Amino acid sequence: MQKKNKVLFVIPSLRAGGAERVMSYIAQNLDPNLFDATLLVIGHSKDQSYAIKDAKVVFLEKSRVLNSFFSIFNYLKKNRPNIVISAIGHVNTLMALESIFFRNIIFIGREVNVISVLRKIQPSKKTYFPVNLTKYSYKLLDIILCQSKDMARDMQDNFGVPEKKIRIINNPISTSFTPKPTYPENKVPKFITVGSLVERKGHKRILSALLKFNGPFEYILVGDGNSSEDILRFAEENGIKENITHIPFTNTVSDHLKKADVFLQGSFVEGFSNALLESCACGTPAVAFKAPGGIDEIVEDGVNGYIVEDENEFVDKLNLLLEQKMDPGVVSSAVFDKFNSPKILKSYENLFLEVMQK
Repeated sequence: MQKKNKVLFVIPSLRAGGAERVMSYIAQNLDPNLFDATLLVIGHSKDQSYAIKDAKVVFLEKSRVLNSFFSIFNYLKKNRPNIVISAIGHVNTLMALESIFFRNIIFIGREVNVISVLRKIQPSKKTYFPVNLTKYSYKLLDIILCQSKDMARDMQDNFGVPEKKIRIINNPISTSFTPKPTYPENKVPKFITVGSLVERKGHKRILSALLKFNGPFEYILVGDGNSSEDILRFAEENGIKENITHIPFTNTVSDHLKKADVFLQGSFVEGFSNALLESCACGTPAVAFKAPGGIDEIVEDGVNGYIVEDENEFVDKLNLLLEQKMDPGVVSSAVFDKFNSPKILKSYENLFLEVMQK
C-alpha cells in the first residue's frame, strides 16, 4: 500500500471567511488514497460557522494567533506532517518561524492579498509582526502559493521572494454555485454586492456611482463590517437609503446572486475575489472597478462583465449590461472553464506531490 502524505492545513478559524472556506474545501477533498489531511484551527470550536465532514479537525482554542506558537510547535513535534500549508499573512509569518525548527517538513504559505497595496489602503490597527520580519519570514517558507499574478508579482517585487519559490493556484468555485437558467425578469434593476463592509471594499464609491444612475434600482448589500454604519449613513444622506436592502449574513448567497441583474464590485484591492467568482458562476455578470488582486483574471470584458476606471464608466457599463442581458450560461462558462473545483483541486494535489519529490 502506498504511504499517504500527511498534509496539515493551518487556519485562524472556521468562521465564514474566504481563505478558511477554500482551505477547508481542499482539505476535505484531497485524494484519500494519496493524502491524509488535517485542519489545525487556531481559534475556538464555538466560532465554527460550517461543518467539516471529510477531514480531521483539531482546535487549539486560542483567542489570538500570536498565542499559538508553542501549541503549534508541540503539535508539529508530535505528529510530524509531511506538508504544512497555512493561509493569511500573519499566520504565514508564524508558520515561517515554526519552520526554523522543522527542516524536514515542507512549509507552504498561501497568500490571499496584494500585501504591499493593502497596507497602504487599509493600514492595520493591529501590528501582528513588523514589516521587516514579514519580509524575512516569507523567505523561510519553501513555497509561496499565490491566488493571482498580481500577488505573485508583489511577492517578488516587494518581499524579495525568489521566483522559483512562487506558485499560482486560483480559488475554486464551490459546487453549490450553479448558473441560473434564464436572465431574471426584474421590473426594477436589481444590483448586488457581497463582501465585508470595510473601507477597502469600496462600497461608498459604488454608491457614489449609483447616484449618477438614471432610473430606479434596488441594491442588495450582503455582508457586515466596521464600516456598515458609515456606508448606510452615506446612502441616507444622499437620498438612496430606501433603494438599499442590507443583509448582514445569509446562508443563501447563491439565491440572492441569481436574482440580481448585475454584481457590483468597488474594491480598491482584492484577493482572488470569491464573491465576484461566485456571482459569475451563478450567471450574473459584474461591473468592477479596476484594482490589483485578480479581478482581471476573473472578468473578461464583454463576456461576463466589465472592468472600469471611474464612476462615469461604471454607470455606462452598468447601463450596457442591462441592455445586453448577457446569457447566464455564457457568463458562467467564462469562469467555470478556468476555475472549476476539480481543476483547482488537481492543481493542489500536483503541488503537494511535486514538493514531496524534492
